[in-house]
Amino acid sequence: MQIDPNARLFIAGHRGMVGSAIERRLRAGGYRQLITRTRGELDLLDQHAVQAFMAEQRPDYVFIAAAKVGGIQANNLQRGEFLYQNLQIQNNLIHGAHLAGVQRLMFLGSSCIYPRDCAQPIREDYLLTGPLETTNEPYAIAKIAGIKLCESYNRQYGRQYVSVMPTNLYGPNDNYDLGTSHVLPALIRKAHEARQRGDSELMVWGSGTPRREFLYVDDLADACVFLMERGYDGSLLNLGTGEDVTIAELARTVMDVVGFEGRIVFDASKPDGTPRKLLDVGRMAALGWTARTQLRDGIARAYAAAPFSATA
Repeated sequence: MQIDPNARLFIAGHRGMVGSAIERRLRAGGYRQLITRTRGELDLLDQHAVQAFMAEQRPDYVFIAAAKVGGIQANNLQRGEFLYQNLQIQNNLIHGAHLAGVQRLMFLGSSCIYPRDCAQPIREDYLLTGPLETTNEPYAIAKIAGIKLCESYNRQYGRQYVSVMPTNLYGPNDNYDLGTSHVLPALIRKAHEARQRGDSELMVWGSGTPRREFLYVDDLADACVFLMERGYDGSLLNLGTGEDVTIAELARTVMDVVGFEGRIVFDASKPDGTPRKLLDVGRMAALGWTARTQLRDGIARAYAAAPFSATA
């Protein structure tokens, strides 16, 4: 089922990595009635402003890609902000959409919603079966609340509010601030700067042994539009590649792409986080969608688009 080309589609968080990828994908698909607002134009933490916006604009579809995000350090140090702001943003958007009569909505969460030590690969029904990873527990709890809010509105009001849980994302418009970024953009920037300085070593947080899965953000956007176009209204869905690598392997791939020829030094005083986090993507595969971008190719594209790259 194709979305009506005249439908009005609101992308919350369109300037971020995920939201901008969804906007690119929608425009490439021929959709022109796209609604966007900057933070200065619409404060998503303001309940009344969000409700007034929804009532005025009356979008047909809503993509919630707005969130307060960051890596292990930011999550661990700003626990209150991560819990409060994410709860507030998603509650305002989901409830505001409901009040405005929006039938179709997509809520983007994170794979950190799953228990720290659950079986691998992680299936959707592992949600709430064990303790969360401590370092990002506030963010995870907020995202779980968003999933349950969507499920509850579907059950009580007959809405079609879908929740998708992407694995670790990377790509154009990523955050490369070393204090708040995730592992892959941080490695790209550190390797780039190490090469520029002529360093002989690249410092990598933790032991290098945790395994992580990475999805190129334009593949994520394609999956989101795929689900909306097909009218999917089922339960929670994982979005990923179904393949993972160790942090050490990831660092070596980044070094190869960037052209840094030094050696890796692991800082064992820094936290590793969850030992492994690989998603079971069987449900998406059964629907007919799989990721297309290989990790090295995606890292090369991300590096080329990075604001500090010579080719950006």
